[in-house]
Amino acid sequence: MKKSTVIVIVVLAAALGVGGYAFYSTRHTAAMRGRAPSQTVLTVRTQVAEVVTLHDYINTNGDIEAVNSVTVYPDIGGKIVSTNVTLGSPVRRGDVIARVDPSEPGSSYTLSPVLAPINGSIIKTPLKVGTKVTTSSAVTTIGDIASLQITAKIPERYVASLRTGLKAEISLEAYPDAVFAATVTHVSPVLDVNARTKEIVLTFDENDTRINAGMFGKVKLYTLDYGGAVALPSDAVVTKGDKPYLYVVKSDDTVEQREITLGQSVDGIVQVLSGIEEGERVVVEGGQVLSNGAKVRDISSAVRGKE
Repeated sequence: MKKSTVIVIVVLAAALGVGGYAFYSTRHTAAMRGRAPSQTVLTVRTQVAEVVTLHDYINTNGDIEAVNSVTVYPDIGGKIVSTNVTLGSPVRRGDVIARVDPSEPGSSYTLSPVLAPINGSIIKTPLKVGTKVTTSSAVTTIGDIASLQITAKIPERYVASLRTGLKAEISLEAYPDAVFAATVTHVSPVLDVNARTKEIVLTFDENDTRINAGMFGKVKLYTLDYGGAVALPSDAVVTKGDKPYLYVVKSDDTVEQREITLGQSVDGIVQVLSGIEEGERVVVEGGQVLSNGAKVRDISSAVRGKE
């Protein structure tokens, strides 16, 4: 084969190769242009917006005591010579609790009985036999343990919310998993000028033998109700600039950014006064990375069912 012929064949092959690549590249580019670009899908959790009532409250502590309790004093001074009761003994009005000998050396007197003024139980250990007493000495205390109350102190900044009839939940250290209902029955008309607190008295709604006079209770006092609006977790709110927003998931799994108006907040739940309607599905986790129109995948249990 002549040298010139070889050169022609090589040049022709190269031309065909370049042309083929150009044809493939043009077809591939055209195909890519016709294909829709992929959209990033972001994972979120959602919650259906519901109208709920938020219950504001005050946390405080209190001491449990008998509703009716009386400290018993002798009618005359002397020495206690006998006692007929012990701590916890039930008594009725007129029962003899103890006897006092008022006599002095060289004289003789009739023993003076110490009587129960009310029905109830002995809630304070009586003085022992041989104890010298006067008319101002407390022999014991009687209380009606079937009816108990709890006395609590409320800081001055909350006194505007106080009134009789407020409901409360009481928890006791002895029964950490139990909650006992109570109602405010008395509100002090004066403020303690030293402690800057006002005293309230709550009566238990039901008698319960687990509750004892002398126990310490934690009081959750409900003061105000905020109703009539959608409420959602505060963490769902996204702030941009100085404006709050929420993201609503639409039927095509894209989100719509909504400017909202916020109301009261209690325990991490906030009212949404405008911008969201009841029944709409709102992003409550993952909203910080979203923008209007973003595609999302909801992994909340409400949508997936059981995991």
